[in-house]
Amino acid sequence: MVTLTVKQKRIGPITGCHPWVFSQALVRIPDGMQPGVPVRLKSENGLFLAAGYFNSYSQIAVRLWGYDETEEVNENFFAGRIEKAYRQRARYVARPGTNAYRVVNGESDLLPGLIVDKYGDYVVVQFHTRGIESWKREIVAALERVIAPAGIYERSDVAVRKADGLDSAAGLLGGTIPDLITIEENGFRFLVDVRHGQKTGFFLDQRDKRQAFMKYTKDTAALNCFSYTGGFSVYALAGGARAVTSVDSSEAALRLAKENVMLNGFDVGKCEFVCGDAKAYLRDCPDTFDAIVLDPPAFIRDRRKQHEGIAGYKTINERAVKILSRSGILVTCSCSTHLSLAEFRYLISEVGGRTKRPLKLLEVYTHGIDHPRLVSFTEGDYLKCLFVAG
Repeated sequence: MVTLTVKQKRIGPITGCHPWVFSQALVRIPDGMQPGVPVRLKSENGLFLAAGYFNSYSQIAVRLWGYDETEEVNENFFAGRIEKAYRQRARYVARPGTNAYRVVNGESDLLPGLIVDKYGDYVVVQFHTRGIESWKREIVAALERVIAPAGIYERSDVAVRKADGLDSAAGLLGGTIPDLITIEENGFRFLVDVRHGQKTGFFLDQRDKRQAFMKYTKDTAALNCFSYTGGFSVYALAGGARAVTSVDSSEAALRLAKENVMLNGFDVGKCEFVCGDAKAYLRDCPDTFDAIVLDPPAFIRDRRKQHEGIAGYKTINERAVKILSRSGILVTCSCSTHLSLAEFRYLISEVGGRTKRPLKLLEVYTHGIDHPRLVSFTEGDYLKCLFVAG
């Protein structure tokens, strides 16, 4: 384990449990350090501060994973972290009728750069950084030991890896994985394609919002834009919607959406599946809906695109409000890290002004309970969901 010294005036974030240590906070970084090497951080006074792994010589030099100077980093280390996180989800999330959830949420579970999602008997993992990827063998062994899944599949095909000079990686890491996995969520069943689906296969972070949506859909005509495999659509039907339109650009996703409707015993005759650009659909739609869901991909990928992204959010929300009935409900989401909840709310208030609709905020959601965030780690915030009455 390498010991690095932190400048005295820069120890505040570390003592406050922020998981990133920037290169400028360190007195010196030795030459030749490899990503993933365990490091011990000490103050200039020689006091132990935290432990983590060396990340890179670029901006984020060290990512923290503990505050115990005596911990040895090996398979047991990762098994302990994973078991603690798994136990928390088993207590607060897993229940009869729900067997799919996030097990490890990176920095916030003291495993920076690692994502682990559980889909029934199977596990999907993502390694976001070169440092955490260097421990892949130990992490896979720990997952097999703690969770004992029937299969482990890697979906490290996320854009964030490019910052560390990593190529995309996907494939089987252990056991077997079926073409489609049937999961349970709040008593409903969904087919998940972990090989080709978005993220790790399903939007697990929207579980609580989907359930909340049910109470607004009785006798409504509902529209689910950016519908993916129809999560909100199934819940709309379960809440008593008389008609549901699902719009997505992926034919494969819409095929699964239709199968998910049938899998839950709902009348597919009440449903319309539209393959196309949701933004264009909202612009050209002549119909009025009583309940509309907007769950788009992130419009703001980095701070340089913030102005453009905000304009995109304003456009789709303004178009949605224009086709929302006067007694309707709009569920609008943003998963852009570089847009705060306060900024998103203000954006929606501007939409209300432009459409001459006094919009009322009914409910506010962020991340699901299986996506915890360290209190100090505001950079980990990304999901915002507003339930607005029109």
